Amino acid sequence: MCKSLTFCIAFFLLWTSSIGQTNKLSLVNPFVGTGGHGHTFPGASMPFGMIQLSPDTRLTGWDGCGGYHYSDSIIYGFTHTHLSGTGIADYCDILIMPFTGAVQWKNTNYASAFSHKNEKAEPGYYSVLLDKFKIKAELTTSIRSGMHAYTFPSGTEGKILLDLQHRDEVLESNLEIVNDYEVKGLRRSKSWADNQILYFYIRFEKPIKSFGIALNDTLQAGIKTAAGKNIKSYFTFNLGNGKTIRMKVGISAISTENAKMNLDAEIKDFNFSQLKATAQKEWNKELGKIDIKGGTHNQQVAFYSALYHTCLSPNVYTDVNGEYRGTDLKVHKAENFTNYTVFSLWDTHRAFNPLMTIINRKRTQDWINTFLVQYQYGGMLPVWELSGNETFCMIGYHSIPVITDAYLKGIRGFDAQLALKAMTSYAESNRYGLPEYMKLGFVSNDVDNESASKTVEYAFDDWCIAKLAKELGNEPVYQQYLKRAQQYKNLFDPSTQHIRGKIQGMWFSPFKASDINNFFTEGNSWHYSFTAQQDLDGLIKLYGGKENMGRKLEELFTTTESLSGREQSDVTGLIGQYAHGNEPSHHLAYLFNYVGKPWRTQELVHKICTEFYPNDPDGLIGNEDCGQMSGWFVLSALGIYEVNPGNAVYAFGTPLFDQAVIHLENCKSITINAKNRTASNYYVNSIAVNGKPYTKTYIPHSTIENGCTIDFSMSGKPNKELGNKETDMPHTSIDPKGFIPVPYLENETNKFTTSIPVVLNCIDKEAVIYYSIVSQHNGQDVFVKYAAPFVLEQSDKVKFYAEKGGVSTAVISQQFYKVPTDKTIKVISKVNPTYTGGGNDCLIDGIIGDANWKGGDWQGYFNKNFEAVVDMKQSKPISHVAVHVLQDISPWIMYPSHVIFEVSEDGISFKPLADVKNTVGSDRKGAEVQFLGTDVQATGRYVKVTAVNGGPLPAWHESAGSPTHIFIDEVVVQ
Repeated sequence: MCKSLTFCIAFFLLWTSSIGQTNKLSLVNPFVGTGGHGHTFPGASMPFGMIQLSPDTRLTGWDGCGGYHYSDSIIYGFTHTHLSGTGIADYCDILIMPFTGAVQWKNTNYASAFSHKNEKAEPGYYSVLLDKFKIKAELTTSIRSGMHAYTFPSGTEGKILLDLQHRDEVLESNLEIVNDYEVKGLRRSKSWADNQILYFYIRFEKPIKSFGIALNDTLQAGIKTAAGKNIKSYFTFNLGNGKTIRMKVGISAISTENAKMNLDAEIKDFNFSQLKATAQKEWNKELGKIDIKGGTHNQQVAFYSALYHTCLSPNVYTDVNGEYRGTDLKVHKAENFTNYTVFSLWDTHRAFNPLMTIINRKRTQDWINTFLVQYQYGGMLPVWELSGNETFCMIGYHSIPVITDAYLKGIRGFDAQLALKAMTSYAESNRYGLPEYMKLGFVSNDVDNESASKTVEYAFDDWCIAKLAKELGNEPVYQQYLKRAQQYKNLFDPSTQHIRGKIQGMWFSPFKASDINNFFTEGNSWHYSFTAQQDLDGLIKLYGGKENMGRKLEELFTTTESLSGREQSDVTGLIGQYAHGNEPSHHLAYLFNYVGKPWRTQELVHKICTEFYPNDPDGLIGNEDCGQMSGWFVLSALGIYEVNPGNAVYAFGTPLFDQAVIHLENCKSITINAKNRTASNYYVNSIAVNGKPYTKTYIPHSTIENGCTIDFSMSGKPNKELGNKETDMPHTSIDPKGFIPVPYLENETNKFTTSIPVVLNCIDKEAVIYYSIVSQHNGQDVFVKYAAPFVLEQSDKVKFYAEKGGVSTAVISQQFYKVPTDKTIKVISKVNPTYTGGGNDCLIDGIIGDANWKGGDWQGYFNKNFEAVVDMKQSKPISHVAVHVLQDISPWIMYPSHVIFEVSEDGISFKPLADVKNTVGSDRKGAEVQFLGTDVQATGRYVKVTAVNGGPLPAWHESAGSPTHIFIDEVVVQ
């Protein structure tokens, strides 16, 4: 706290005055990230504002998630809500388009070409010339309302189009012409958010001369109100001596009355220049929280553009009277906090939120209070919340590290006991493999997909629960979750030194660390094998010490092995297998600090900062993801990064600028100096904190929270003595006492033809393993001590666990199958390498899969027919043929349209046997399976099967018309 209120006020006034004198706006390029896969938008907004006024240039597609892409040359209009850098599309609500000439209802007709040379974007302001109509469009905003200014050519009639159908699926909408100046309405829609509710209130500066309302693109004569799913309207104006039409729009999630109230409170008149100046003053204040000196001009622009992008979301979701729509979609009143929306927590908990605990503590507190009312009204803490809708996008429960990290840093204006209750409520729920995770200590992929990623991320979140419980004096919860926080060890395979997915008790094989598959979330084993930020000392021990882990980290960054498995568009920005374009990699470069090699962190961070953040539209190496990509850069350019959110400790990297001054809300400041820094002098030679020599390569938040000075002395050569002592390295650790990793099977397959040796092992070599063969004891669990591999000769289930010091692990089960040998199969089609089912023999092993295609037992064939020949080794009577197939339209898997069976004695000449048609339509949603087959009467040795691809995705699918997969797991010949 400040020493006195008077001093604090004086300091604040001096600071805000200096911000006004130091204009940061010219150092922001809002077009950064609008090209490539950044998915940002260039339009006008206020810091964390409810409204984002921006042009829409793209209607569909992944690179149109923000509504705009720099490569486009057509503008469809200007909408009032936009998402910043997400990987799924939504928003772009309430489209406005000025035009001249005849009224056109189709967007392809009222759209206009534009040129970037006639386009300008600044914080709080956007303008463009619409070439088709020669109209200059200008946009600026307040928090919940915005203003449009459209300057028309001389001698034309001013016209405005309002389109409520534009973009996503409309559930309902309505429109009312209130009077000669005002229009109001509702747009309720479905896209990423299942039920987004948005009211609006429009006020024109000039009276409406004439208007028309269209329903389903047909003009309705003489009506002033309309309701439906496709409403559009036009308005004409007498321009008189002026050529500009100005209009104000207020929005609200509550009602048109609230939208009007927001508008009246925030924008009193039609003074566009004044509103723009006010917005830009607020942006200058926000950007002025950090002052930098040095670096190149482009680096400074990259920095302030990143800082700007960190201030675009979350968004205010409270009207000026305090009302907001909760996650129960009912209206509530905020008490002593501002409610927000748009929480991309899987992404942002890593860097964006730690940055905000330094420069936006009050807002961080509001966000946490928002989390808690979402728990109270919606029954859970947010995972990925959007407009009062929980989308359940991504994995984990990452609002928890945000809460714990804030609490550890002294942000405590929320009910911490309620927060702890909300945390454990989610962590002990039945969502997304959590019951098995709680019971067995890991998620198996036959229970839930992306199981390896979920296991390690759940363990991190659990540590954060334990940390808060410890702070609150709740010892039972602390101990319970401290054990859960170590469960990442249950998926560490010592033979490969990787986190590796399991199906039941066995590692999934074949294993390739570079594979992007259904065991991992937007990444592969390389990205997740170092995801134990809460217990890096424990992870180092698994690797066999710091030297070994250092070598593994080095391999991560230097391997020439390419990505494999399924295509993942947002796994980009590769250095070896490190992928900066996606969040699981974001802490990895800093881990060299933890093994005594901070100079290597400095090399990598410098490379990423200088190569992956250029000042151009393709200036983000991956999706911006609501501030995370930019948050990483802001912290890293300052020279610090919080590897383990919830620990309140920052690892040092390398500063990008000669000086950075962070102005704190408590009126203090953090000054970071990089002495002798040049483009080639990016190694840290020595450190001083508050003028005293400092040998550690990390700094606690408690040291910087009341202001401090950090002096880095830079050099062109690495100082390999700095930070290589145990006491100078950062550490995170969990006492392993009382925790035993579950034992595992070393077998690469659970299928055999004659017999199979079963090999068990455990990471903890002091633990004793016990096992039971179910069939040997009439289904009863009778466990014996494991001493050596044992042999199975029939299909059976094996159960096993480990024990040490009176503590036992969960009992793990594994089914083994003895498969028939009376036939072989030759698959002619090329299988999708991500969905091999473990090899072609899975198609004739007699094991019938269920609808969970993500467990690895199904084969996939994309955009092609499945064709194979079964050899029964000798001529036999054939009575039945079939294939077992799966359909799940959402992930592009369709039943074959029909299956053709043919028979042959020599494998060369085939005769028709049967043609079985699929009768299940593509309108059914969810995963299901069926046999496509029939009884036959024939004799032969070979049976040829051709499953004909089901064709393109149906019209209802968001990717309608795209090709599809065939999924098959068994070919039956009886």
